[in-house]
Amino acid sequence: MNTSASKKIPDSFENVRILVVGDVMLDRYWFGDVSRISPEAPVPVVRIEKREERLGGAANVARNIATLGGGAGLLGVVGQDEAGDVVDGLLSDLGVSNFLTRDPTISTIIKLRVIGRQQQLLRIDFEEAPTDTVLRDKLTRFNTLLPQYPVIVLSDYDKGSLVNVADMIAAAKQAGKCILVDPKGDDFSSYIGATILTPNKSELMRIVGSWKNEEELTAKAQKLRASLELEALLLTRSEEGMTLYTEQEVMHFPAMAREVYDVSGAGDTVIATMAVMLGAGLPIAEAVALANRAGGIVVGKLGTATVSREELLG
Repeated sequence: MNTSASKKIPDSFENVRILVVGDVMLDRYWFGDVSRISPEAPVPVVRIEKREERLGGAANVARNIATLGGGAGLLGVVGQDEAGDVVDGLLSDLGVSNFLTRDPTISTIIKLRVIGRQQQLLRIDFEEAPTDTVLRDKLTRFNTLLPQYPVIVLSDYDKGSLVNVADMIAAAKQAGKCILVDPKGDDFSSYIGATILTPNKSELMRIVGSWKNEEELTAKAQKLRASLELEALLLTRSEEGMTLYTEQEVMHFPAMAREVYDVSGAGDTVIATMAVMLGAGLPIAEAVALANRAGGIVVGKLGTATVSREELLG
C-alpha cells in the first residue's frame, strides 16, 4: 500500500482505547454438504459437518478493534444463557474488556447461518429486547466508563440496546469524546451531536429519500449532516465505495474490493478501523481511506470477519 496514510500508521495501537456500545450478538455458522433435495419440500438437505461461532453486532466491532491491536471495551446486554457464556468466552480470548450485563429475562441475540457449498442457504434469527431496568443500569454504567475511553462507537442494530443513545451522545460530547455512530431506523434525530455517522445507502435513503444524481445526493447528505450537528457523515456505498461529507469538502473513495464474497459485518469493520485510526491521531480523511481499504479486504472473506494491521499495510 503506497498511500500517505499507510506511512503514518503507528507501530502499535495498544494505547488506543475505544468503548463500543450497542446490540451484542452471537453469529453461529453451520457448514455442510448439499447433495440432494428434501422429499418433504423443495429445499436442499444440508448435512452439517462443521460449526463455528463468532462475535456479531457490536461485539464484532469490538472484535475488529482488538484484531487491529486496539484496546476495546464492550458495553451491552446478553441473556443469562449458553450463548451469553459463549460471547463471554470469545471476548476473553480476544482481550476485550467485558462490560456486558446478563439479563435473565431474555435470550442472547443469535444469528444462525446455514452454509452449503460456500453459499448461505438460510439465516435464522433469535432476538428479544432487553428490559427497561437493565437498560437504565447500562446508561449508568456508560457514564461511569466514559472517562476511561477517548473514542466511543455506538453500534445500533435496532434491537433495543440503544434506546438511551441520545443521552449517551450528549454525555460523551460534553466530555469531549470522539463519537462514531453506525445508525439504524427511520429517525436519526437521536444521533444529534455525534462526531461521525456512517449510514449505508439504504439507511440514508430511508431518512432523506432517493436522489437522481450526485449533486442532489450531496445536497441531501450535507443538509442532514448540518441538521444533526455532525462533524462528518460517511456514506458507505458498496461497489461505489464511500463518500465523506464535512463542512469543508466532499471526498469520494472508490471501492477497493477485488472480489466481493460476503458483505456481512463489513460495516462493523469500517467503523472499527475508523475508530482505531482516529484514536491513533490520524486525520479523518486518512482514517476513512484506511477504513475503505479494510472494508475492501473483509468482503473477500466468508461471514463476519476481521482485518489485521498487517493486511492493511500489505
